[in-house]
Amino acid sequence: MLIDGKWVGDWKPSDGPGRDGSFARAASTFRNWITPDGEAGPTGLGGFKAEPDRYHLYVALICPWASRTLMVRKLKKLDRLISVSVVEPALTDQGWRFGETSGADHDALNGATYMHEIYTRAEPAMNGRATVPVLWDKQRQTIVNNESADIVRMLNTAFATLAEPSIDLNPADLATQIDAFNKRIYDTLNNGVYRAGFAQSQRAYEDACRQVFETLDAVDRDLGETGFVMGERFTESDIRLFVTLIRFDAAYHGLFKCNIRTVASYAKLAAYLKRVLDVEGVRDTVNLDHIKRGYYSIKALNPPGIVPLGPDLGWLSL
Repeated sequence: MLIDGKWVGDWKPSDGPGRDGSFARAASTFRNWITPDGEAGPTGLGGFKAEPDRYHLYVALICPWASRTLMVRKLKKLDRLISVSVVEPALTDQGWRFGETSGADHDALNGATYMHEIYTRAEPAMNGRATVPVLWDKQRQTIVNNESADIVRMLNTAFATLAEPSIDLNPADLATQIDAFNKRIYDTLNNGVYRAGFAQSQRAYEDACRQVFETLDAVDRDLGETGFVMGERFTESDIRLFVTLIRFDAAYHGLFKCNIRTVASYAKLAAYLKRVLDVEGVRDTVNLDHIKRGYYSIKALNPPGIVPLGPDLGWLSL
């Protein structure tokens, strides 16, 4: 992590386990918002007006949180307004790195080698982790926001007439239901797989793993035979569910020891996953090679870095 702007120590997946051996996720640092007129958003400072070619996204295709933002950028047709850089899938002792791996980029915008250099450009005395996604302001040369939940919502609304008007990922009439579903799956599924994978005690692992499958069972039971989480409309809740499901059989089932069942074994979840992949633009944001290579590069979980040949995910047609 960064301490007073200097990189310190080897990369680790969390800020340290809780007293019971549970996984602790670090909080996001930058919480400003892009708005149509540049006024301050729900958190942070103002001055970030929605304008073409002003903002840039830094993402990792392995990362579900970063992939949320990449999906919204694609669905709202903001790819012509917001540029993007993809880091390499394999994590290094200095965290995310730019490079020449297929599907990854050099940092043509700021010339950084590691993601933590982007953070110190924004805050030279930065303390904390250098996570993705990062939404960067080219004009002010600073980080707007590094919290995926915020970025998803601002990209859905901030660019108004510049974005795809037919897609609203958080419509007012479904907002309460969307917030409830998001809360329902966050700790037990989205973050639950990490709580299982990075647990440092048997009890913490078992508690997290059971909650993962209790949630998968419940979501599978509640899903319809057609449509999405909220019915026929594709929403933010589908994005949050999808980014975990698409990584589940490839990484979480094996490496994270969430191995009671696979997503492929759930009839409705498997069918749902295919439906989401068929939404225009979604498939373009998924790179299973990056997902597998990235997760299996985590030394805390896989010291030799060997990437398995399986599982066979041909049923996803990726």
